[in-house]
Amino acid sequence: MSTGHGNIPDEVIAAVIARHDIVDTVSKYVHLTKQGKYMKGLCPFHSEKTPSFTVTPEKQIFHCYGCGKGGNVIRFLMDIEGYSFPEAVKWMAEEADIPVSWELSDHRSPRNQMRDILLQAHEWSAKLYHFLLNNTDHGRPAMDYLRARGITDKLINQFQIGYAPNRWDTLTQFLTKREFDLALMEKGGLLSQRTDGTGYIDRFRDRIIFPIWDQHGKVIAFAGRLMGEGQPKYLNSPETQLFNKSRSLYHFHQAKASIRKSREVVLFEGYVDVIQAWDAGVTNGVASMGTALTEEHVRFLKQQAERAIICYDGDEAGKAAAMKAVPLLEKAGLDVRVALLPDRMDPDEYVKTYGKERFRRQIIESAVSVTKFKLIYLKKNHILLEEEGKIRYVKDAVKVIAEISSPTEREVYLKELSHEFKIEYETLKQECNELRLSLQKLRQAGDNKDNLWNNVMNEKRATPPHLLPAYHNAERSLLALMFQDAEVARYVQDRLGDRFNVEDHAALAAYLYAYYAQGKEPDISRFISSLMDDRLEKVASSISMTDLRIEFNAQMLDDYIREIGKVPKLADIERKKEEMLHAQRSGDSVRAAQIASEIIALERDLK
Repeated sequence: MSTGHGNIPDEVIAAVIARHDIVDTVSKYVHLTKQGKYMKGLCPFHSEKTPSFTVTPEKQIFHCYGCGKGGNVIRFLMDIEGYSFPEAVKWMAEEADIPVSWELSDHRSPRNQMRDILLQAHEWSAKLYHFLLNNTDHGRPAMDYLRARGITDKLINQFQIGYAPNRWDTLTQFLTKREFDLALMEKGGLLSQRTDGTGYIDRFRDRIIFPIWDQHGKVIAFAGRLMGEGQPKYLNSPETQLFNKSRSLYHFHQAKASIRKSREVVLFEGYVDVIQAWDAGVTNGVASMGTALTEEHVRFLKQQAERAIICYDGDEAGKAAAMKAVPLLEKAGLDVRVALLPDRMDPDEYVKTYGKERFRRQIIESAVSVTKFKLIYLKKNHILLEEEGKIRYVKDAVKVIAEISSPTEREVYLKELSHEFKIEYETLKQECNELRLSLQKLRQAGDNKDNLWNNVMNEKRATPPHLLPAYHNAERSLLALMFQDAEVARYVQDRLGDRFNVEDHAALAAYLYAYYAQGKEPDISRFISSLMDDRLEKVASSISMTDLRIEFNAQMLDDYIREIGKVPKLADIERKKEEMLHAQRSGDSVRAAQIASEIIALERDLK
């Protein structure tokens, strides 16, 4: 039997869920600790300090009380990896050695069809550029250039590096022969429109080409590098349906296994840095796409790792970029370290000059704390040969040290400062303590404002369920019982049907009746897979977290049904009261009296 998810058989979905325990799957991304019958951890989908992300092994579902995300193991993989439903099921089936014999897509939206065509065109383009580099006279100078840079044939093949010839129409003709729509190819960033509007030309010309992949290993863009002088040195694909610079990280698709295993990511500035570092054994390295690190990048990295090592260029621009990246990473809760390269060297140059092992040991493994990096960075900005420069540096250094929460760490840095500049340790300690007091006062003043806001927000968040309308709670309780027992669902279907007052609750009830009509047993995880609606999945997972021990009690169900049934009657009464008021104002006393008797009858019926 097929589901609404393309042509994926229902039994395959059931088998996939059965073979992937939700705790095992989630634990690859989130550190979970046992709390009673639940597992809890920090939500991977939003930034939080107190765990509100809950996994229920018994029901095989997850739910975050902070951001509201929830569902079964398939939904978790969809959200964490960015898979579509069919992609998630396919991946899980392959992992569990379940034969994949269905079509991934049945009815594709025009947008998804366009995306598929663009992905196909990018894949073909990457193969063309790679072939031109390896097998043509056009590509020989580029090949010589790469080898001179220390990039071996093995790396060229692994990273699918290519070459775009110094011609206007190499890719244009190639895509035309394969009957791709050139207007769509221009929209997808592969071609450019001629200035006179008469046709299309290649976007990349006389450049070494680095394919850019999404996290699933699909080519979604390119970066083209000039070999000689000229600007821009790197030309990236524009933002398209496939490619968003603020979310994409170069080489993540191959680095992710190493990142997740070590819980550590190394951040580089350039593509060649990532490639040379990979060859040196640093397999957890990624780079942002010619842009500064963004909050979106950092949010994504926090889902994958606990520590970030920044390994940017050793010049002033690299250090300044590292200084900007540090607070972003720390704010997300990552443990941050900074790899220190000699002045003006980049990782690529260091590996070529000093070798792979030294790069790993002395640069990556010897990365320093953020405080150490800030002090080194500060030192470069002061003239220490002058007495005044020394004093300014020491004062700035003490400010940096004062922000450290650990007394032991503060003592270590203050002693280093004391020894280096021959200043009494007690003097530095006193100044540091004074600064800390000032900082505390400032924070308290800010905290008082924040606390006022937080109290308001917490009150909103902590609104107990019983403050919701009585019918709302009755509907949630009824659905929670229906999830656990098919007989309860049949009882409710006969007496209430789809007359739930909350639209999402009515939809869930309708899906549940259909689910049980197919002879399926109660299983919230399987039921969630049948919903095909992100919002309904969240609502279902939230309701199913209600801890109701099922005991079939017709009186209790009738009470819930009665409470739910009151709502339209109360609405009728309110409407009639307005009609009566309107009749009275119009001077129609007969009509007003008639409506009044109708209201009395309705109120009696309610009781």
